[in-house]
Parts: sequence; C-alpha cells; structure tokens
Amino acid sequence: MDVVVGGRGQFDVAADDTLVFSKQREHRFPEVDEIVTALRALSA
Repeated sequence: MDVVVGGRGQFDVAADDTLVFSKQREHRFPEVDEIVTALRALSA
C-alpha cells in the first residue's frame, strides 16, 4: 500500500491501478465497509 499526500483534499483509493473510491467523484468519504467490499470484489 502506498500513501500519496496531495494538496487538494482529494481522497482516492486504488488497487492494482484500478480506482476503487474517489472522494472527488462521490463528493463524500467512503462508508466503513465500502472499501473492503470493493477490494474483495476486485479479487473475486
């Protein structure tokens, strides 16, 4: 896992070059299990 610090208040989660969640796109932070569910779906 890499953490990349930016200056625009952006919060993106990516796995294997696939965007899993984007605060900019969704206009909110993810729910508690949302990221885990999305990552499991990628590995299925």
